[in-house]
Amino acid sequence: MNPGVVTDAATVVLALEPLPAGQVVEGSPRTGYVELTDAIGVWEHTPGVSTDVEADEVFVVLSGSATVSFDDPALAPIELSAGSVARLTAGMRTVWTVRETLRKVYIAG
Repeated sequence: MNPGVVTDAATVVLALEPLPAGQVVEGSPRTGYVELTDAIGVWEHTPGVSTDVEADEVFVVLSGSATVSFDDPALAPIELSAGSVARLTAGMRTVWTVRETLRKVYIAG
């Protein structure tokens, strides 16, 4: 993404691919992303349940709904919907339960 150029994060086309079988807990979720810069991008996850190991990031949910649970029992699950802003740190082990296709803009690092 060059300075002075606008990208519509809500409608940018993402190539969605099935998640690796080892990450799928339930359903047939697919994910995709597009990098806008080295640290900023748009990511999407279709309905289903999957696991992940997170990177450092802050994100804003554009659309959809999901619950993110953590392996760390000290952390309560978070509910995500349009407008939610969240921060994840590197190494967090998560379970994403996506009820409605979730699209977010993330800033990594």
